[in-house]
Amino acid sequence: MAVTIMKVLCVVVSCMVVSAPYAEAALTCGQVVSKMLPCLGYLRTGGAVPPACCMGLKSLNSATQAVPDRKTACGCLKTASSSYAGINPNNAVGLPGKCGVNLSFKFSPNIDCSKIH
Repeated sequence: MAVTIMKVLCVVVSCMVVSAPYAEAALTCGQVVSKMLPCLGYLRTGGAVPPACCMGLKSLNSATQAVPDRKTACGCLKTASSSYAGINPNNAVGLPGKCGVNLSFKFSPNIDCSKIH
């Protein structure tokens, strides 16, 4: 009986170790911020969106296909938007459309990132 329980525990632990990387976000806040940094001028003052900004947004969108990555990106953007002074929330909301990017969530400073799927 003890041997059977031990085998079952080994299988469970092995499954947890193998599946653990898939449950965690592979994206870091540093990566999110560096992709969006070229957008800072537009986010503050509007005007023309720099091509590097749209490239960064498209790259970020590609990197957030998994739910944990979307949640990480959302949290990072939320933190960054409060850290960088002068960001216009309307510019932030309109940025994906100006870059031709369809995000899976609509960003706002009040978004609950835990509810992103």
